[in-house]
Amino acid sequence: MILSFHPLIEADKNIICAGREPSEKDLLAIKSANAVILPQGCRQSLYMMARQHCQHVFPNFDAMFQFPGKTGQTRLFHKYGVPHPETIPFDCVDDWINAKNITSHFPCVFKFSWGGEGHTVFYLESKDQLYNMIDRAKYYEQTGQFGFIIQKYIPCNGRSLRIVIINRSLFAYWRVQSDSFYSNIAQGATIDHESDPHLIILAKRSVMNFCEKTHINLAGFDFLFHENNNIPLFLEINYFFGRKGLGGAEAYYELLVSGVKDWLKMVDTKHSVKNKKNI
Repeated sequence: MILSFHPLIEADKNIICAGREPSEKDLLAIKSANAVILPQGCRQSLYMMARQHCQHVFPNFDAMFQFPGKTGQTRLFHKYGVPHPETIPFDCVDDWINAKNITSHFPCVFKFSWGGEGHTVFYLESKDQLYNMIDRAKYYEQTGQFGFIIQKYIPCNGRSLRIVIINRSLFAYWRVQSDSFYSNIAQGATIDHESDPHLIILAKRSVMNFCEKTHINLAGFDFLFHENNNIPLFLEINYFFGRKGLGGAEAYYELLVSGVKDWLKMVDTKHSVKNKKNI
């Protein structure tokens, strides 16, 4: 029996767990399942319940929950020794204050551990700007939001490369913003699927090697290339990512269902799933 908690993927049994904690009824269903399919917006409690009581769970969010936020991702990159911009993670402002031997070189990039689409990412050119961000971090800590990273600025000709992995399939596109520090589509970047295919190949190899070690099978990886070399630098991992570069929401869900079907073959179940209509 295949159990789906994803609202748009239909399986043998379907449960919606959005907006609530998993129940004993959910647990019984998971224990009876040969495989469990979870939504991208899965709570940690539901994910852990599924991982503890079912051998086959998609997607694999182990890395997301073990290394949360941008601070966690920095430590994940450190753990596996992958190329990435020089980055220092801080779990709180006190850690930054106590790191007396750490100085920032400008320009640099300041990122809060949470957030997406570039809304919590800042390009800094001076100590005054850095101190302003530290003050903002102190304010956020009063609301229960902790953590930030300070990262070396990489001149990259105004573009970043997004590699999306869906099970074993990879999809790539550049995000180009020539007149701004940000290369997010939400902030006006354009999509380019064609340029520098040799660099795309290098980044795809990096993703496949990394995912073999971490077991990540649904995420959008962002890469930078320094304007003076061809080394793909891991920038961050997006477990929730936009779909425009993949052709929009409908195209993305077709890719997702295809990826889940492929995954089910890998784990040797005799069942399949389908995309619900009118997505």
